[in-house]
Amino acid sequence: MANKRQLKRAIRYACSEMVGECFFAEDTIEGADLDKWDNIIVNIALLQAEAVNRVSVDFDKKPKDFDSKKAYNVARRAFFKQAEKDLAKYMREETEKIAKEMNALVPKSK
Repeated sequence: MANKRQLKRAIRYACSEMVGECFFAEDTIEGADLDKWDNIIVNIALLQAEAVNRVSVDFDKKPKDFDSKKAYNVARRAFFKQAEKDLAKYMREETEKIAKEMNALVPKSK
C-alpha cells in the first residue's frame, strides 16, 4: 500500500485532470451547457473530498487485544488492504459515473 500522502496526492491529481477536461470542454464545445459542466465539476470536488477522507482510516484495535504481535500485524495488514480495495472500488465507480456524464454532454460527430 502506498502511504497516505501519496494516495491523497494521486486522488487530487486525478480529480484535477478531470476538472481540467471539463474546463477544456466548456471552452471548446460550441453551445455547451455550462450549468451541467459546472455540476460535474462540483461532483468531482465532492468525489475528491470523500476519497481523501476515506484514505485517513485508522485501525481501531490495539496490540493488547490480540494474543500475539504477529496476530495484530496480520489483522492490521488485512484491515488496511481491505480499506485500500474499498477506496479503489469507490474511485473507479464514481469516476466511471462522472466520465459517462461528461461523455453525454459531448455532441456526437456527424
